Amino acid sequence: MRRRSAFASRLVRTGGVGETPSLEGDLRRSVLTGDQQPGTPIAIDEVAAFFGVSPIPVREALKTLLAEGLVEHRPHIGYSVAKLTFSEFKELYDVRQALESAALRAAVSPAGAGHEERVRTAHEQLGAAVESGDSRSYDAAARRFHLALISASGMRRLVTMYESAWNITEPARPMSRVAEHDRAELHADHERMVEAFVAGDADALIAESNAHYDRLRIAISRFADDPDCFVDPE
Repeated sequence: MRRRSAFASRLVRTGGVGETPSLEGDLRRSVLTGDQQPGTPIAIDEVAAFFGVSPIPVREALKTLLAEGLVEHRPHIGYSVAKLTFSEFKELYDVRQALESAALRAAVSPAGAGHEERVRTAHEQLGAAVESGDSRSYDAAARRFHLALISASGMRRLVTMYESAWNITEPARPMSRVAEHDRAELHADHERMVEAFVAGDADALIAESNAHYDRLRIAISRFADDPDCFVDPE
């Protein structure tokens, strides 16, 4: 019996027995959790067999992920998990920083007790992830923390764009490659961001956020030449 491809072998079906499979959601989740290495080919027939469907809905789901930047398609070759150049990867951090700065200034004035509680809770969860040393938990908790901050702005479209930019970098699993001492310094930034948010000091909050992104760029530059993460620019 022929072995399943790497992509199909790492798939997880979330629906129960007899339920219609959530193709798009399960494929997206598989990519975003970092289970699929950048550049991994996606064998449509094997994915269809795994979910018990025809190849047609698999192709439709992959078209959606293509539009989201999570997979790529090459004529006569097929689909694969998106693999960026390091320059493209770094550009997405620039996009996140710009969107976050815009949201943070708007977030401070309308933020109330409910928002402060969500930010504090997300920060506590992030601290627990740092202590555990689990990179996947850290990445998920970091996302919740940053989203808790910018969601206080009420700028839903901006938040959606921010999440999209974050998602495209996920297949490379950047936080799993960041050194432990870098991760500790990044978390210290988060602490100062919470203090500025609670104090209602937008200027300080944006300054801390910008310093955080400067530190992030240094941390990710340490694995810029990793061929498992990034494709060489043509």
